[in-house]
Amino acid sequence: MLQRLFSTFDFVYESFSKVSLANASFPSQRILGYATAAFFIFVLAGCQSAPSQSSRYTQQQDSAPRHVAKKPETLDAVPKYEAYRMFNSRPYKVLGKHYTPMNSGKGYEEVGYASWYGQKFHGHLTSNGETYNMFAMSAAHKTLPLPSYVRVTNLENNKQAIVRVNDRGPFHDNRIIDLSYAAAVKLGYHSKGTAKVKLEVIHFDEQNNVTVGNNPTVTYDEYLGIAVNPSPEIASTSPKPPLDPASADKTATKPSSNTVSDAVYIQVAALSNAEKAKSISNVLSALYQVPAHLPVTNNIYKLQLGPIHDEAVVAEVLEQLKQNGYPNAYAITQTL
Repeated sequence: MLQRLFSTFDFVYESFSKVSLANASFPSQRILGYATAAFFIFVLAGCQSAPSQSSRYTQQQDSAPRHVAKKPETLDAVPKYEAYRMFNSRPYKVLGKHYTPMNSGKGYEEVGYASWYGQKFHGHLTSNGETYNMFAMSAAHKTLPLPSYVRVTNLENNKQAIVRVNDRGPFHDNRIIDLSYAAAVKLGYHSKGTAKVKLEVIHFDEQNNVTVGNNPTVTYDEYLGIAVNPSPEIASTSPKPPLDPASADKTATKPSSNTVSDAVYIQVAALSNAEKAKSISNVLSALYQVPAHLPVTNNIYKLQLGPIHDEAVVAEVLEQLKQNGYPNAYAITQTL
């Protein structure tokens, strides 16, 4: 640095000396004064210039976020079908080693050590062309197709997280995945750097069939823990609750063109897990602004939306459900 400064001074001094020779009437002391002033201007300009670091990262060593007001959100990434980005499938070379990305992550499992990356890379582009957010549930892997969804289990405490792989790395022989800071917090190893983990790719095909690790492929409903629904034909012949006389009188009233006198319930799914049934019913009820109903038969929770008295609402909600992952949803009519 000093050598560059003194070279600059020599250049400036020589230039002014040439000017003095060309114009002998120009006082030499004034020339030296101007040269000295120019030198200090160059010094100040150099002090205010950008860092000379060749890396695109302004931070040399990675670290956790400097200020965290509260524990970051650690909601799992939601797996779904995403087409692989072909520009990430080309072989590449880093630190003298060659890597060939996989064509598919289906059936992939791996056990090894996970690290995490944070402040240094926050806000920079990932290999997938997205902006890295250390508070999102994401990860980097050397060869998995991008993007991929992976269930990561910390084998030291059995905590789990689902992350979306959208970056390349870590380029260390003894590490198999680099998780975001938030994912490391959820797995409980953010304070020590690495942990032994198991990776299981959650692979979706275009038909929404799901394969977790090397387990058998299942339907989307089975993946969610939803039992197979009875067919609409069976549902239509199922016994209906007895009607009281007051209800019977209502059936004689002629309905309007857009309103049904019978109550319609939309059978969405049947689940054996009560907690999951309540959770899904709350979400769907809030989403479609329709009451949720959870009758239980033989420890199976029938997730229903209703009662609905408007034919147009029934048709609209049913269509939305089928488009959003519940293709077996159907309507059940019950006379009130």
